[in-house]
Amino acid sequence: MNRTFNRDFIILGLTDHPDLKIILFCTILIIYLLALGGNVVIILISHLDTNLHFPMYFFLGNLSFLDICYTSTTMPKMLQLLIAERRLISFSGCVAQMYMFITLVGTECVLLAVMSYDRFLAVCYPLRYYSIMNNKICLILSGTSWLSGLVNSVVHTFFTFRLHFCGSNTINYFYCDIPPILSISCDDTSINETLLLSIGVFIGWTPFLCIIISYFYIIVTIIKMKSTDGRQKAFSTCSSHLTVVVLYFGSVLFSYVRPISTYSMAKDRLISVLYSVVCPMLNPVIYTLKNQDVKKALYKHFIHRQ
Repeated sequence: MNRTFNRDFIILGLTDHPDLKIILFCTILIIYLLALGGNVVIILISHLDTNLHFPMYFFLGNLSFLDICYTSTTMPKMLQLLIAERRLISFSGCVAQMYMFITLVGTECVLLAVMSYDRFLAVCYPLRYYSIMNNKICLILSGTSWLSGLVNSVVHTFFTFRLHFCGSNTINYFYCDIPPILSISCDDTSINETLLLSIGVFIGWTPFLCIIISYFYIIVTIIKMKSTDGRQKAFSTCSSHLTVVVLYFGSVLFSYVRPISTYSMAKDRLISVLYSVVCPMLNPVIYTLKNQDVKKALYKHFIHRQ
């Protein structure tokens, strides 16, 4: 087989309809600005307010920073592709985008599990919480999340771009991701599919299982609480995290941890929009609306001063 190396990839983007391009451009731009603004506010408020100098808000600040990186990895290019005549991305640009994106996907999976462990200790072992979840442990857990994402991405990026692309260099997607790139390779991708499923168990299903186990014990403990105020506060802080977990893991596990043969780029594109575009915008909203401490801090530092 004649194998040719295409220096550039063509990305089809979200739509080919001229009338929809302007609407999508404005919508994505608004979402991008809201995601940036909301997550920056969360980081600032977690740093400025001494009442939020707790492990929970340290991890929330990490999540917000991760979401800023998330949106900045994909959305600027998505906006460019909607208005550009030639929808090209260089080979090196595609490698860099996929590497960053997969790093962030893996990091968020592990970080959400770390946040559930934090809530488990706070609700189930409140007297031992601060002795266990000290600054050193917080840094180790946060660093482990980022390291897991980096290692996961190195493996997938290496094995994806060692493949040959002979023929079509058109990616039927709106950013460089593993499944759409594998679909245009002329090599055997069975190793890549095995890696997706096997590593997905560790980076996807294992954190998700840990979250389920943590929340099982959290719910049991909350039900046993005699104080109504205590139950309401525990449900308030935990429901925010649980909402994010359901939205994120539901879409990510569907997108990555299944055989490539079952993929439909047109349908999977909608699922990808959920965790790569919508979730980073919703995270600060969910945590703000359902968390009384964050709302008080926002009022104190931003609203009351005006």
